[in-house]
Amino acid sequence: MSIYPSISSKDYFFVRNKLLNKEEIAFLDVREEDPHAQEHPLFSANFPLARIEIDAFAKLPKKDVVIVTLDDGEGYAELAAKKFISLGYSNVSYFEGGVKQWKLAGGEVFKDVNVPSKSFGELVESKAHTPSLSAQEVKQLIDSKEDIVIVDARRFDEYQTMSIPTGISVPGAELVLRVPELASNPKTKIIVNCAGRTRSIIGTQSLINAGIPNEVHALRNGTIGWTLAGQTLDKGQDRKFHEVSPETTLEAKSRSRSVADRANVKRATKADIEAWQTQNDRTTYFFDTRTPEEYEAGHLPGFRSTPGGQLVQETEMVAPVRGARIVLADPSGVRANMPASWLSQMAWDVYVLDQIHPEDLTEKGTWKPPLPPLPTLQKVEVKKLNEWLEDSVKTIVVDFSTHANYIKGHIPGSFYILRSQLKTSIGNLPNAQRYVLTGNPEELAIFAATEFQSLVKADVYVLSGGNTAWIQTGLPVEKGPTNLASPPIDRYKRPYEGTNANPETMQAYLDWEFGLVEQLGKDGTHHFWVL
Repeated sequence: MSIYPSISSKDYFFVRNKLLNKEEIAFLDVREEDPHAQEHPLFSANFPLARIEIDAFAKLPKKDVVIVTLDDGEGYAELAAKKFISLGYSNVSYFEGGVKQWKLAGGEVFKDVNVPSKSFGELVESKAHTPSLSAQEVKQLIDSKEDIVIVDARRFDEYQTMSIPTGISVPGAELVLRVPELASNPKTKIIVNCAGRTRSIIGTQSLINAGIPNEVHALRNGTIGWTLAGQTLDKGQDRKFHEVSPETTLEAKSRSRSVADRANVKRATKADIEAWQTQNDRTTYFFDTRTPEEYEAGHLPGFRSTPGGQLVQETEMVAPVRGARIVLADPSGVRANMPASWLSQMAWDVYVLDQIHPEDLTEKGTWKPPLPPLPTLQKVEVKKLNEWLEDSVKTIVVDFSTHANYIKGHIPGSFYILRSQLKTSIGNLPNAQRYVLTGNPEELAIFAATEFQSLVKADVYVLSGGNTAWIQTGLPVEKGPTNLASPPIDRYKRPYEGTNANPETMQAYLDWEFGLVEQLGKDGTHHFWVL
């Protein structure tokens, strides 16, 4: 029985029927990312309990959407359901019995993150027979100075971490627009890589689907395959795509529109957008698929910056409502049409907004998530906190940032803690006469402050501006995993990121990817199809 009688529970058959019928459902795994990545249902989007106030209004814009929260028996699902209800959501349930019950009912479970996209990528390769070359074959082409262009379809920061020698950063949605000028000779071979498999498969098939005249291959198994072959990766490279001519843009727009039409992508008008932005009976996501720099220079009101290649790779991270409508915008058309063609094949109800003019891009700057009202709290400015840390009254700084952000730089002496682990981890903090909570973003600390205060007798403050304010004043920061009061389970260590994964882990990851098509068949709820 629920400890909150007003919150109902749902079972395997309810969730499965929603998925099979393509009805809207937000099936939300509210555990931290690492336990989520160990095993979860295919379409259970990771939505950590600690971030509900920060993410809810952006990712769940419709207040009466069906929400079913999931954990593995820890009690987080009911706590999350209660939190959603407090934020005004009216159709909230929890999944009774957690992941264990999903498995007992016959449900398939998946490992890792972004599994819908990765399994779709494997399905694409199996159906379209996407051509690929091994790491050894590509290395031989480089060494013999063959006429080739290697394009890296990941984010630029991932490319900078490690890349294939001579590779150029061209994130996935940019490929059809940029490659024609990077490889203007149709006899030039194009090789698309990512860290593992998905983005190289989707990128290669994008160019093939668009009818690029060049011979195109994926680098089989990406930088993982390159490393397993004993070959050396570059680090810190900054080769990027360049702007293309209006003629190239028009040709790419025509090619991408043809692909989108074949994939049954729907078209939207500005009138549609105005209606959908005020519509209450349907969840609609509005995404600008250009580069972040273009978005910041000017974008349509109400659209979120979501570069198209990453959107295809990480769809559930920004659109957790399965069955929702997705609208993509890009004045060139290319960066909207190509991702839309893939989202349509992933069974999303996807539209591309046509006829976007420069004067329509009236908003500038970065995207800011809509938030609920912030609680009234005691705050302290950076200067005063710095004084407190030097006086005789014991002050402890508690940092609610993600572990990844914490190790990049935090206030010296501060303690990393996870909000979801607060009750068990607070005992790992030193006793203090006052605690100052911080985070990046600041809201991570603000929304945790009331819970924190209920667990201690000392005064509790929130640092105004969070870690960003501290850094902007030029005060020193400490780096590394120091003072961990909670286990760093908010981030799953991907076997394909960074440069220090061991070969066994990388090979196990590839073996897992190869098995995804079979798992899709067992699950049976995906509705994926391939051009």
